[in-house]
Amino acid sequence: MNKESTATVRLTISCADRPGIVAAVSGFLQERNLNIVHSDQHSTDPEGGSFFMRNEFCLPAPDNDTLERIREEFEHQVAEPFGMTWHMHPAWVRRKTAILVSKFDHALMELLWRFRRGELETDISMVISNHEDLGRAVESFDVPFHHIPVGKRLRAKVMAEDAILEHMAGQADLLVLARYMQILTPEFVSHFPNRIINIHHSFLPAFVGADPYRRAFERGVKLIGATAHYVTEELDQGPIIEQDVIRVNHNHTVCDLKRHGADIERHVLARAVRWHLEDRVIVHGNKTIVFKR
Repeated sequence: MNKESTATVRLTISCADRPGIVAAVSGFLQERNLNIVHSDQHSTDPEGGSFFMRNEFCLPAPDNDTLERIREEFEHQVAEPFGMTWHMHPAWVRRKTAILVSKFDHALMELLWRFRRGELETDISMVISNHEDLGRAVESFDVPFHHIPVGKRLRAKVMAEDAILEHMAGQADLLVLARYMQILTPEFVSHFPNRIINIHHSFLPAFVGADPYRRAFERGVKLIGATAHYVTEELDQGPIIEQDVIRVNHNHTVCDLKRHGADIERHVLARAVRWHLEDRVIVHGNKTIVFKR
């Protein structure tokens, strides 16, 4: 099969580690004349640990019916005997991404720019904000913009979240919080398990919560950072996908920290979103296994 006619499928696996997993997976694909073009694996401990794998293999052409048959056969012949949690995603099917944002635009603009350049395997279906400020900037990318204000009372917050869910119905496989300065309710988060990515302007677990740059300044830190993580019911405690840091010194003001931090935030978030869309992230408890390239 030539490169122009093939279609990539990504297979991710997690299970208890034991002999024979790699042979079973590769043998299953080889029996169907499916070529593995990329493979990564990791074991937490060869004696009683957990095993993780990410494979890319090729079909002769994008064919959903053939892929569904392969999924059914894989479940019975490989996944069930090894007790696997697994997912097989066709790369030709683009996921839809919705973005929530407030007034800060740096993380949002980075995602929209990369989307327009074709660097993210997704269609950004909409941007939703609790402020109107970024409407024109978003629409210049031909992306729909929705303004949904959020009141301070719980009832108003729930009504806003209901409106957000209504807009996203069938239009969001992934939700990205690009500096959305609202705390989501547990009920809302439950709709998107391990499918909400947040950028926190701190090197977690340090300075959890609001205004971390000011608190970092008051503490006299020499490093500031940013953390992209999955959102869970507990604030800023979800599995971490990516982090980065930059050095600061006594001459930097709070404004300097925010300015330098914004650069880290947008790149960290973009990497985390890209890895999620490319099926490079496997959640393991409150940690992640990230197969970077």
